[in-house]
Amino acid sequence: MNREAEVRFHPETGAELARGVRPMRLSFKSQSMVVDMPGWYSEDDLAGENGLFDKKDMLVSDRAINLMKAKELGLLLPKQIKKIRLALGLSQRDAGHYIGGGPNAFQKYESGDVLLSKSADTALRLLAADPNRLEEIMHCDAA
Repeated sequence: MNREAEVRFHPETGAELARGVRPMRLSFKSQSMVVDMPGWYSEDDLAGENGLFDKKDMLVSDRAINLMKAKELGLLLPKQIKKIRLALGLSQRDAGHYIGGGPNAFQKYESGDVLLSKSADTALRLLAADPNRLEEIMHCDAA
């Protein structure tokens, strides 16, 4: 069945809902942004106040909130993490091994699904300033 043609009903209001996108303002401390939030909305709900969201829809807001958290906490942003990792010549898997977080960590950091830890943030900043230090990390791992 075509998901776009599906119709749902709001469990509380009984309003008919269809797939759509509405602008939604999200905030975290001093950070604020508007995202295009996919979900199930009634035709008259232009503000998206009574929408329903599935897990995939929530990735949009979760990633936006993580981006605001990273900015607020002064952590590297997903694009910066990827840029440093690539400059170091590391795969995501290797970066997770040498810098920390495990084999899938950097995929999650770079997509914005998970915030970078303060220690990994510090390690990446130090390695960005002096990429030759990566050899030390790799050598420690081999010992």
